[in-house]
Amino acid sequence: MEQTKLSGIELQYDITGSGEPVLLISTGPIADSFLPLMSETALRDHYRLIRYRQRRVAAGSRDPAPVSFAQHAADAAALLDHLGVRRAHVAGHSTGAAIALQLAVDRPESVGSLALLEPPLMSVPSAAAFFEKAGPALAAYGSGDREGAMAGFLSMVSSLDWDTCQARIEEHVPGGVAQAMKDADNFFGSYLPALNAWQFGAKEAAAVSQPVLSVIGSETERLFAESHELLHRWFPRIEDAVIEGAAHLLHLQRPQPVARGMAQFFERHPC
Repeated sequence: MEQTKLSGIELQYDITGSGEPVLLISTGPIADSFLPLMSETALRDHYRLIRYRQRRVAAGSRDPAPVSFAQHAADAAALLDHLGVRRAHVAGHSTGAAIALQLAVDRPESVGSLALLEPPLMSVPSAAAFFEKAGPALAAYGSGDREGAMAGFLSMVSSLDWDTCQARIEEHVPGGVAQAMKDADNFFGSYLPALNAWQFGAKEAAAVSQPVLSVIGSETERLFAESHELLHRWFPRIEDAVIEGAAHLLHLQRPQPVARGMAQFFERHPC
């Protein structure tokens, strides 16, 4: 991956394909979760795909101060500026989708369209129950069992048993499980606190004028299903891509239909 220093932080990025730019913002626990889409012809043959590792990810950092989603969005905007990209399609998964939404509010001129893969919206009714289910993983992290905590959280959030979950990750992101374990402090110490502190509601959504696609797995957790429903209330003209037989790791479980749905959406809404 290429590396650049922006506002005092180092970001690694990778670019493939040609055409209108697409910025891919991964979920916090899996630094390279968009890697399988980089080789999907529906996207690669028609778009310039830009994936990057967010600050602290894959860097071994144990800085205790959480990085806000607003700061992550500013980093994404700085990367686009560095690459000379005036306007891009932006796709994000999970916490990456939250960052994509924040980017659309903070830098609307840089975002041509939004493809949101299951953003976790904490104002939905099932949010409290979701974190109750995450309780054992959080307790494991609190007791110092970083690897057990990450395994438990990824299994819970993906709706997959751990053996199946890590097999799906390793199939498409070789070394991704080991990297997630190394990034446990960053995830539990930064991404989860940032998610709880993130203020995004109807007022912020009203500032988003770009076309929006909601990509959702047919077997996903209730939190993400309710978040999908909330997106529909916020964005009446939103479009859907339902990925059958997939849950929260939808682009690692079924990358081809995810890529196809995104590509068709971008084609309908050129930058």
